[in-house]
Amino acid sequence: MKLSEYFGWKVKLGIFLVILSALLYVANYFIFHDLHGVLFYIGIDIAFLPIEILFVVLVIENAISSREKKQMMEKLNMVIGAFFSEVGTDLLAAITKFDPDAEHLKDDLLINNNWSEKDFKRAKKAIQEFEYTLNIKDDPKSIQFLIYTKKFLVDERKFLLALLENPNLLEHETFTDLLWAVFHLMEELDNRIDLAKLPKSDFDHLSGDLVRIYGLLLVEWLQYMEHLMKNYPYLFSLAVRTNPFDQHAHVEITQ
Repeated sequence: MKLSEYFGWKVKLGIFLVILSALLYVANYFIFHDLHGVLFYIGIDIAFLPIEILFVVLVIENAISSREKKQMMEKLNMVIGAFFSEVGTDLLAAITKFDPDAEHLKDDLLINNNWSEKDFKRAKKAIQEFEYTLNIKDDPKSIQFLIYTKKFLVDERKFLLALLENPNLLEHETFTDLLWAVFHLMEELDNRIDLAKLPKSDFDHLSGDLVRIYGLLLVEWLQYMEHLMKNYPYLFSLAVRTNPFDQHAHVEITQ
């Protein structure tokens, strides 16, 4: 292997800069014939080197890391948007119908174009303090919902698996928890042959899985709505017109 192939461009650049610096000091000596001055400035430069390293590490590298993190979060928000477009919004709308206390949440989640950061903080506080319960039991409505959810999630299996494979999810713990909760529910439902013949204890178990998803979904949905409002007004407009908590919401623009 050739030496040029062995060394990376960073190493070669470093060697070049060191040699260039040495040549400049030598040139300085031959021009001014002042060895004491050259050695003095070399000493000053070496003494200042730790401060330069500190500046590079704490300031410049931090600025670069912040920019990279911002870009990564932007990509992750695109993933979250895809999730809500394909799965999240429909699932949230279906689950909400089984929440006996959903009316208490609706007043806090009727998001519109006039919302401010203060409104989102108020809504976040409301969903954090809310006690989630779902009426999933042995009745035709609940069974039909479970059958629908099973088919819906199984049909989206490949999509959900693709989301889980995204390495950027490591930076968003709550969304990762949501995906795993949804995937777990899909596996629970897919492994039950007849959802119409489940014991009460099994309905309670599935209800618990849905409550977990419900809470996580609300948190992520609200954060995503705030992100859209701040960065993508046109996407936010559509999200408002498909708000699962607004009974009067419709996608068509009538005025």
